[in-house]
Parts: sequence; C-alpha cells; structure tokens
Amino acid sequence: MHIAVVGAGAIGSVVAAYLHKAGENVTLIGRPDQLAAIEKNGLKINGIRGEEVFHIPVKTKMDEEYPLVIFATKTQDVERAYQDNRDFLENGLVLTTENGVQADNILSGHIEKEKVISSIVMFGATYINPGEVTFNFEGNWIVGKPYMTNDMLIHDIAAILNKAFEVVVSDDIIGMKWLKLFINFNNCLPALIGKSMQETFADMDFCTLSIKILKEGVDIVQKAGIQLTSLPNFPVDRIYGLASMPEPQAAGIMNKTLTTLSQEPVYGSILQSIIRKKKSEIEFINGEVYMLAKQTGTQAPLNHKIVDLVNQVEQSGEFFTIEQVKKEFNL
Repeated sequence: MHIAVVGAGAIGSVVAAYLHKAGENVTLIGRPDQLAAIEKNGLKINGIRGEEVFHIPVKTKMDEEYPLVIFATKTQDVERAYQDNRDFLENGLVLTTENGVQADNILSGHIEKEKVISSIVMFGATYINPGEVTFNFEGNWIVGKPYMTNDMLIHDIAAILNKAFEVVVSDDIIGMKWLKLFINFNNCLPALIGKSMQETFADMDFCTLSIKILKEGVDIVQKAGIQLTSLPNFPVDRIYGLASMPEPQAAGIMNKTLTTLSQEPVYGSILQSIIRKKKSEIEFINGEVYMLAKQTGTQAPLNHKIVDLVNQVEQSGEFFTIEQVKKEFNL
C-alpha cells in the first residue's frame, strides 16, 4: 500500500520512518524547510530505537491519490492540511493521529465518514529541527472507526501499521480518545514555563496543580455524561483514581510518573508548538473541557485560566516564571 503521511513533525516523522523501514511505500508531506533538510541530510531519528538516518520521498503537497493518508499534524492544522491536499483525498482512506477529540469531526466535514479512521498514538517523540526527531518512548497505536462498526479493512490497516508499531484495534475509539485527552492534560504546564516535563513535575506544586485541573476536567466530563474507556496498559480507573484520591497522594504519583518518562527531555506537544512559534493545540485539550463546561451550563475556571495563560505565551513569545504561575493559581 502506498501511504502518505501528512505532517513531518515529531509523530509524522517517526511514523513515516519506521513504516518505511518495515518495507512500506511511504511518502512524507512536509513544509519546504523540512523537505530541504530531509532531501539534503535524510530524516534523522534518534532515541529509544537508537540513531538512524532514513531516506524517504518527501513532498510539500500530495500530487497523486494514496490508498491511505495518515494525518499527523496538530488538530489546529488539520483543516489547512486538508485544503492543501483536497484534490487527492476523494477516494482513499484517511487516518487521524491528533490529540483531542475533534480531528475526526473536522475531516468528516469533507470526507465520507466511512473513509475516516481514528487513532490514538501512545508513543512519544520530540521535534528537534527540520528533519531531526527524537523518539522518546514506545507505546501502542490504537485504531478504530469513529462513526462506523469496525470491519476487516480496519484489521488490514492495523496489520500494515503493526509492522512498525504495536497496534491495537478498538471498538470504542471515541471513549478511548476522551481518556487520552486527560493523559495529555499535563502538556499545558511545561508550556507555561518553557521547561521539560521532567523539570516541570519535579516541582510538587506543579504536580498539585496538575491534579486540580484534572479533577475539574473529570468532573465536567462526568456531568456531560461522557464515558471514558480504558486504553491498553492504561485503565480508566487510573484517571478516576487520581481524581478521587487526596491531592498530596495524587501529586506524589504524578511526580513519580512524569519525572521518569524518558532519559531524554520530553517537552510535550503544546510546548513544542510554542518553541516552533506555531499555534498550539491548547484549545483542543484543556480548552475542550472549558467549552464542554460552557455547553452544559457549568464552569471550568482552572482550565479556562490555563487556556488563557498558554494563549498569552503564544502571543508574547515569553514564558512565565515558576513563581508567576504559582501566584496565578495561589500555590
């Protein structure tokens, strides 16, 4: 199967590289600076699987139809990526990898719902420079149809992806995506201070803050009647447990978990966008809960403030100090 991977950032580069290594016919769609770097020096991936340079076809736009197109942009870039490549997206399947729960809805506004495959990426990567990415840690790649019942085609796609990653087929991909949203909830805090996940959550006050925003988010989702579904190796009770246990105990678990994510610094998707001077996906993570609260007639003041502060960092290009953040949240 000829596969196009749209987005040459962290996840798109890792996906393209290792599917290519597994023998698949892969074309990577990236920006002009990414194309120039990869054509000149190859795609450099280092990290959990070692260091390697991949020589992959790369283009700035699709110029033919592909049976499978993997969207590996940020959610806020999905619409633009579709518009840039719309002439060649009529007949193939599209697979989303974005965080949050809106990427499938955006694409299904243009593409027949039966052609949309949703997925959740549980492995992690960091974008260093155009054509250079660190693969931080392994994890499942969960796929499923968001609008239709899974069929044999899903299993065929899963078998292809499984050549390079550990793939799981889910019959409740939407419930899993809501759970994954809460796993991504912590990405907002490193984005405020410009530090890695490990550095940020070495501070117990930030661990406590992460629990407070999680509790608020879980409460909003439960009031809205949304059911979370367990992920492979990540049961839903882990989130519900953190949200219900005493804050000092939950903060201690957060500290232990997020300071040992990877030997290399992990910056989180929101901070990575800010570093690259791009609009982040904060509206589709913590902002998703804030909007859900508005729709259900409730409030999410902590997550609302998180969104506002991240927006300030995006607009000013200046990070808050640790002390400023603590003062904002009375820590």
